Amino acid sequence: MLQDRLGLSERRACRAIGQARSTQRYQPAEIDPDAELRAWLRAFSAARPRWGYRRAHVEAAKAGHVCNIKKVHRLWREEGLRVPQKRRKRRRTGESSIPPKRRTAEHINHVWALDFQFDVTANGRTIKLLNCRSPR
Repeated sequence: MLQDRLGLSERRACRAIGQARSTQRYQPAEIDPDAELRAWLRAFSAARPRWGYRRAHVEAAKAGHVCNIKKVHRLWREEGLRVPQKRRKRRRTGESSIPPKRRTAEHINHVWALDFQFDVTANGRTIKLLNCRSPR
């Protein structure tokens, strides 16, 4: 601006305002060189929610994106993409239509019932008892 108004050279104008000359020729970098790959990863994650960054790297290479797996992993984390955890099936509660099968003793020593019991004496020691019995 000083160059145009006062007709100064770049060197004299920069010296007058105390600015480095290299800042005059500075070209700002591209906003985001990975914007296209980021958009592709978001679309990929929405289409295939159970696939992670490793599979995304393979599919990105097939789609024509030139990138390395570390870059895909970094972008995957920066975008906050995650593979959802598998949900475990909840156990059913309540009565079952099929009652549990109860074993009955057919003869002596065929079925045994075991029970562990714990108790504390007056002086603080623990007593451990094992009750064993045959129903017949």
